[in-house]
Amino acid sequence: MIRGGDESTPWATGLAVAGFVAAVTGVAVVVLTLGLIRVHPLLAVGLNIVAAGGLAPTLWGWRRAAVLRWLLLGIGVGVTGAWLALVSMELFR
Repeated sequence: MIRGGDESTPWATGLAVAGFVAAVTGVAVVVLTLGLIRVHPLLAVGLNIVAAGGLAPTLWGWRRAAVLRWLLLGIGVGVTGAWLALVSMELFR
């Protein structure tokens, strides 16, 4: 994709969108994983790995699209933050 010389990147809006998407994604992953842990912990880990591995090729294709790259950033940060939160919850329980 060729960009024009006078086109600027909307950092403030993009980071706001990415932050919102990260928060929603992080909360959703934590809540769903905590529900799955009640069924079986290995089920929760397995489904998280399958979901991340299945979505990765689609999300990787979005990285060059003007608007979707901000969604991708938010999803990546949200999932990573959720996984770190879940691991820390298990370690300090």
